[in-house]
Amino acid sequence: MTNSVKGATDVLIVAVAETAGSSLYGMLDVLLAAGNVWQTLVRELSVQTLFRVRIVAPERDAFTCGNGIPVIPDCSVADDPIAPIIILPEIWLAPDEDIHGRYPELTEWIRRKYREGSSLYSACSGAVMLAETGLLDGCEATSHWGYQDLFRKQYPNVRFHPEPNIIFADAEGRIVTAGGTTSWHDLAIHIISRYASPGEALRIAKVYLLKWHSEGQLPYAMLVRRNPHTDAAVRACEKRLGEQLREPDALKRVVELSGVPERTLKRRFKAATGVTLIEYVQNLRIEEAKRLLETGHMPVEEISVAVSYDDTSFFRRLFKRSTGLSPSQYRRMFQPTNI
Repeated sequence: MTNSVKGATDVLIVAVAETAGSSLYGMLDVLLAAGNVWQTLVRELSVQTLFRVRIVAPERDAFTCGNGIPVIPDCSVADDPIAPIIILPEIWLAPDEDIHGRYPELTEWIRRKYREGSSLYSACSGAVMLAETGLLDGCEATSHWGYQDLFRKQYPNVRFHPEPNIIFADAEGRIVTAGGTTSWHDLAIHIISRYASPGEALRIAKVYLLKWHSEGQLPYAMLVRRNPHTDAAVRACEKRLGEQLREPDALKRVVELSGVPERTLKRRFKAATGVTLIEYVQNLRIEEAKRLLETGHMPVEEISVAVSYDDTSFFRRLFKRSTGLSPSQYRRMFQPTNI
């Protein structure tokens, strides 16, 4: 779709009070720079605007979004703007927060624009707003890894994956979700490549030092999270396991101390936390191994033993399955170079 900027593709970026300014304005700036910033830097004669980007909000009035950053919308939902690309950037949202019914007109507008042919792209927790439309039901999707419990509880019909940096919900690629906070980088690269050219996407990535997160989100994810629940026996088990994670028989001892039949405890633990007892213990140990890799030079073999895995080969496999990286790769990625 073209407009008054000859040959440019229309883009609408949704902004609400909870929107993260970095994602909103980062995406806005990068898309507007496509076709001209690289060309200006290298003094090419051909300079063009490839995207016409506007901010759409529930109302036209100016407001402040996350961290008090000012937003002046170009149009409102009531204006019913048209664009082939609609982007839902990150929103500031607690992992247990509920946005059901918060923006009904906006939600319905997004659904209608999709039916009319627009493609939908979400970055990070923008996927929560997208899930609220129901368009992700039955589809695979991603968001920041910190929202996997929110999706499990509030949007159980969404097949949520915390690992990837980007997921296509449909075969045509008309609904795309991207992962963690800076996943808008990946989204911008994808959109520019798809609607302009792969070459231009590469040029923009070079100018802005944008990184395609090919490693996905696993290396950044916190494997052990405190989920609110009311099961006192399970809470006591979580506490004891945290204190005894280095003990080889930690799981057996905790089950004995709980005073609850093992099968019953396992069922209650999974229901309360979303993971099994053995998964919880493994996650605790991998988190401790990550800390050791980030803060020192202990050999991997010693770290394996320190977190109760005498079989280093098993530890390496478990670590890679949990983080997407080998222990050595993880150390190179996350340990400061001056240590």
